[in-house]
Amino acid sequence: AGIGGLAIAVNVGVEAEIKAMIERVEAEVGPIALFCSNAGISVAGGVDVPNDDWQRIWDINVMSHVWAARHLVPLMTARGGGYLLNTASAAGLLNQIGSAPYGVTKHAAVGLAEWLALTYGDQGIKVSVLCPQAVRTEMTRGHEDHVAAIDGMMEPEPVAEACVQTIRAESFLVLPHPEVLGYMRKKTENYDRWIGGMRKLNRRFGGFES
Repeated sequence: AGIGGLAIAVNVGVEAEIKAMIERVEAEVGPIALFCSNAGISVAGGVDVPNDDWQRIWDINVMSHVWAARHLVPLMTARGGGYLLNTASAAGLLNQIGSAPYGVTKHAAVGLAEWLALTYGDQGIKVSVLCPQAVRTEMTRGHEDHVAAIDGMMEPEPVAEACVQTIRAESFLVLPHPEVLGYMRKKTENYDRWIGGMRKLNRRFGGFES
């Protein structure tokens, strides 16, 4: 209340709830200049994961970004611009040991952010995508030894600061863990060698219990 905030409980896996949230904020608070689409879940397993679980993680990790953009971009372009900050993961640039649904949906989230940036950039829409490794949240509690934390478990505050600095610079990639850029370069320079390295990590760490 001290900052004039408005708290709204939303199931981001339901388009109608995202649409209603946007409409309420626009009506009660004012035009949305920056939208941070941050919700995400993880599901352990591979192609054996049940279809319902695949659909749920797809709706939350990917479609929530689609739905937010669907209802925000027309408003923002009509006003001359706006900013979308979508949370993906380093798994969207690399992959996720032990979780096909997570790796696949985070790749899709990065791809969507790229598409939004190249499609609407000339209409004043700025886009950044957050791709951290492990961040200390409820989702990662107890997973300090997981492969995602191989370069350390980062606290939320420096991740938020990385977002602020990237938005100020109007850059696309938010990489709180600087090691990720090096991993990306290795991946693009020699894909087969990178896959070999990831196979070693897979043997070392195994699955991810969500």
